[in-house]
Amino acid sequence: MFKQITLAFAITAVLAGCSSPVKLDEAPVEDRSAGAIGTNPGAGANGTSQSGVAPVDLGASAADAAGPVGVARIVYFDYDSYIIKPEFQSLIESHARFLRANQARKVVIEGHTDARGGSEYNLALGQKRSEAVRRAFGLLGVGDSQVEAVSFGKEKPAVPGNTEDAFAQNRRAEISYRQ
Repeated sequence: MFKQITLAFAITAVLAGCSSPVKLDEAPVEDRSAGAIGTNPGAGANGTSQSGVAPVDLGASAADAAGPVGVARIVYFDYDSYIIKPEFQSLIESHARFLRANQARKVVIEGHTDARGGSEYNLALGQKRSEAVRRAFGLLGVGDSQVEAVSFGKEKPAVPGNTEDAFAQNRRAEISYRQ
């Protein structure tokens, strides 16, 4: 008898703890679809958009995001190295000149490695490569707020395969412009 009473109190306590003072069934629901015509919720009676949102011109924004015209955006590195080779100095100077002239522009430098090595090692090496390019930009007068350095390690190879040519093309830092 005592067990049955204790069990009844326990069930009552659990049910009382699960109840909520908010009545979900009584929440007000507003029907805003009464004035809409057709399947496009932003379209008016004649099919034109009345949302007030300006259309996005992807062609113009893509051209702006390109950065300096005719300048490559990839810096290649030697095996197990994050030293910028002298042959890429002019590339970095061109991008730095562009960024100094357009201080509202921002870039993301993505560091990559080849497939050899562990994931953690490659992430660290990719970060060192992107940081090396970021530091070079800083030495050339580009503001820190314009440049972000990230690493993808070996996760986004430019060229698949395990040949020395594929490895050489995957050891890189890519400069990507953001708006």
